[in-house]
Amino acid sequence: MTAVQKRTFVACFLGWTLDAFDFFLVIVLLPDLSKAFDAPIPRVAVAAFLTLAFRPLGALIFGWFADRYGRRIPLMVDVGLFSFLELLTAFSPNLTFFIVIRAIFGVAMGGEWGLGAALAMESLPAERRGVMSGLLQEGYAVGNLLAGVTLTLFFHYVGWRGMFIIGALPALLILYMRTSVPESPVWEAGRAERLEVRGDVLIDAIKRNWVLFIYGILLMSAFNFMSHGSQDPYVTFVSLQRGFSHAAAGNLNSIAALGAIGGGIVFGWLSQRYGRRWMIVAACVIGILMLKIWVGGTSFWALALGGFVMQFAVQGAWGIVPAHLNEIAPGLARGTFPGFVYQIGNLIASPTLPILTSLAATRFILPNGGADYATAMQIFVGMTFVAVIVFTLLGFGVVPERREAALTT
Repeated sequence: MTAVQKRTFVACFLGWTLDAFDFFLVIVLLPDLSKAFDAPIPRVAVAAFLTLAFRPLGALIFGWFADRYGRRIPLMVDVGLFSFLELLTAFSPNLTFFIVIRAIFGVAMGGEWGLGAALAMESLPAERRGVMSGLLQEGYAVGNLLAGVTLTLFFHYVGWRGMFIIGALPALLILYMRTSVPESPVWEAGRAERLEVRGDVLIDAIKRNWVLFIYGILLMSAFNFMSHGSQDPYVTFVSLQRGFSHAAAGNLNSIAALGAIGGGIVFGWLSQRYGRRWMIVAACVIGILMLKIWVGGTSFWALALGGFVMQFAVQGAWGIVPAHLNEIAPGLARGTFPGFVYQIGNLIASPTLPILTSLAATRFILPNGGADYATAMQIFVGMTFVAVIVFTLLGFGVVPERREAALTT
């Protein structure tokens, strides 16, 4: 990899990491936000639901600009927007304002992934896409890790509002991108071809590849149910059902995030050799075998082991996604297709946290009358693993893998 390729990848990785960090601050602070706004957890969880629900709009808006005007400038605008909205979150006077700001934040969050993934994958050599895809996607897990570390180290001193002020720091990334990151070479090479397309590039791509778009949405819906089902209720589970402190819950969340980072890199690397789809299936099988251990422990280290291996499997499968979606995407709509199908999948899976918290509180009740998050999470996530396996295998009949192919328009 050249110096330019390395700088480009670092910028895309940091963009996704810091975007995810801003999202996960709501997740790790859910019990505290419930107290601060004097509202039940399922009601506060609506903020996370709306963040996910509005992500497709961001993917569509920023993806359209990326396919017409390049990847780099829209990505810089997007980073500035989500950083500004994170700062506004810190000054929420009530729950309604908080929820509205988090919904708008979802637009910015939805734009970042598709832009960053396209810019990174188009800038890298084909033989590096597998392992670098795993590393790029685990910016999400690194963001989760940073949220847990921030909870452990700073919450006691700055409170929940101070946590969101810290979350506005990603705006500094714009300076790095402005001075060190060039435009995508694939987009630059395809300028002339884009001008020859009559009408809108995205609409033309959907007309020509509508089966692929539908398949991508179904696949990403299953992936997002799996990811959010295994991550979003986790801190609430260990805090309320297992009784751990802020610091311990943050540490458990961080250990799980370390497993996620390792899984994304390992399975991304393996996918370059053994195929994207077969490694997704292998990761899901490991996850299914880990379900009981994942939430069955009561001690810190038992939960740490379960969380680490579970996220190794979940994010191992996810680590393959950036490379796989960009490889099967229509060339002229690569700025839009991966992010759009990913975020539509997010929209479909957006009620995950409210559904899980409500199920735990109303359908799965502990003998003492408390919510049984463990049972709800185990059943829900087990079903999502099966769904990911089914849709991944169906992909063989829709579009071939292209892991060795050059990314062109």
